[in-house]
Amino acid sequence: MTDTSSARAPQGPRIEMVIIGAIVVIMLGAIWYVMSQQQQSLRRSPSGLDGLQIWLTANGASAQNFTGGWLIDETTVGLLVIPVYDSALDEPRTRPTTPEELLFQQDEFDLTSSVIQKKARRVPTLVVLPKWRSGMRLTGLAHPVLGVERGRLTATLRKLTGDGDIELVPARSPFTDFRYRAGDGQSMTARIYAAQMISDENCTPVIGRPDAMLLAECPLAGTGDDEPGQTILVLSDPDLLNNHGLRLGENARIALDLLEDRAGDANIVIDYSSDVWLRDPYVEPERERTWDDLARFFGPPFLALWAGAALLLALFLWRAALRYGPIRPETSGPGAGKDIAVQARARLLRLSGQDGALARDYAAARLAATASQLFGPAHARHYAGEQAFLTYTERRHPALASRLHAVLDTIHKLPARLPASDAIRQIDQLEQVLEQITHDA
Repeated sequence: MTDTSSARAPQGPRIEMVIIGAIVVIMLGAIWYVMSQQQQSLRRSPSGLDGLQIWLTANGASAQNFTGGWLIDETTVGLLVIPVYDSALDEPRTRPTTPEELLFQQDEFDLTSSVIQKKARRVPTLVVLPKWRSGMRLTGLAHPVLGVERGRLTATLRKLTGDGDIELVPARSPFTDFRYRAGDGQSMTARIYAAQMISDENCTPVIGRPDAMLLAECPLAGTGDDEPGQTILVLSDPDLLNNHGLRLGENARIALDLLEDRAGDANIVIDYSSDVWLRDPYVEPERERTWDDLARFFGPPFLALWAGAALLLALFLWRAALRYGPIRPETSGPGAGKDIAVQARARLLRLSGQDGALARDYAAARLAATASQLFGPAHARHYAGEQAFLTYTERRHPALASRLHAVLDTIHKLPARLPASDAIRQIDQLEQVLEQITHDA
């Protein structure tokens, strides 16, 4: 009889592949988590708009955040709110390398003007211009020194509107109040800290006056002759809608009335994505195939075939798991027959409950292996016997000789049948003595 378990290939490579695969998955998950956390921290920061979405939803408005990944039916979008955290559209931002550069970083992530214009042509769009550098988000301090450069914002505004005369003008006082008349005729006051406003004769003021507009309806850049009169809403100062500004004045009430009035009964989407995910169901062709077409191949009569294939695959994997890899070359080399015989004898003794006999055989084998380690193959045969090994121990290690003799006597006196724990205890003592003899040599 042979022990087929000895013919299996080592399991190391498979374990290593599993470990490598797990490491790759963990690294990819860590990268995704870090990237998602960066955007999450921006949206939850004082300059983010997560508070706006929560405020609108709490007051019965239909509002959602959107980061991309799936198509949105544009007929369901009443107003698309695009927060812009890029003061240099169409240009890659320079990543900071020092803490100082990070604090004074003017762009959080890259956007392109063409994408914003495509969205504005398809649905009513409100663009929220940037105002604060990254330092405001990181420190929580809205200091004028942390404001974005006005020249960069003016260039961004001109790209979106196509108007070369449009300008951004700063406020002359720390706080600026803007009058707003709600849809029900109620008068409200918006308060902005260190306000930045639009001045342009081609834009129509929604909040503010023509030479100092907080919210304006401006022409959309890139509109052709076949698309006359397309406009885009531009909010020059994000503090009207962001987490920092909603707490000032009546900004929160104005935001609710303004966005609900512009969106009507449709959805308000706060769009953080960098691509166009809008879809017109009336213009774009429907897919010729659906998931129902694929599902037919998993129903009768194909279901029986799939079930049979699954059972066959499970049987194949089970049999492959029992014996993995080719036969080891050493099993057919010199001495292979003796090794297999020893393994077969040990297996038979273990299965028949002869733990005492197995312990005695093991003790003799360990003495022979220790002699080979101490004296080499040439002299191992002379010292492999129990009496010869004890004589050597008495001569070279008298302090350990009595202990080794006692352990061997105990093992010889073990009954054929005994609990495995007793046999393991005696073997463990033998191993301790042999280890001391080997290291002291």
